[in-house]
Amino acid sequence: MDTNYRIPAQTSIGHVHLKVSDLERSLQFYQGLLGFELTMRYGTQAAFVSAGGYHHHIGLNTWQSEGAPPAVGRAVGLYHTAILYPSRKELAIILDRLQKANYPLSGASDHRVSEALYLDDPDGNGVELYWDRPKESWTYHTDGSIQMFSLPLDMEGLLAELS
Repeated sequence: MDTNYRIPAQTSIGHVHLKVSDLERSLQFYQGLLGFELTMRYGTQAAFVSAGGYHHHIGLNTWQSEGAPPAVGRAVGLYHTAILYPSRKELAIILDRLQKANYPLSGASDHRVSEALYLDDPDGNGVELYWDRPKESWTYHTDGSIQMFSLPLDMEGLLAELS
């Protein structure tokens, strides 16, 4: 295997496709709570949602999972889907929305390169909502690797963005 190959810098992850147990319940979360737009639906078995008119950022289907129990925490699989917000203010808006809906967070961290909120969707799939700090503010180790931390997030400071 050629370990010198580097994926192009412009590469991005286009979408995630999740198996869910209840399509309507998942749409209430991704569309109703988080605000994604419904772009397409395959009857009662699948739906696709996006931000900003893209064909889909998240696919949801019950093809092999209708009525299945929630994802198990200690099992191989997807740790979380990370949804990148364009600004700190937009992250504050979704935090405020989650709090007003009494939707529980499973965590909140300041990684120094980003600020992140963690929660689970209705099927127990992990979801990270975050924004990246400007790259110029990141710090690096002497070997050039990025210094990242998992510090408590200043939730009040984040919500102050709404003032």
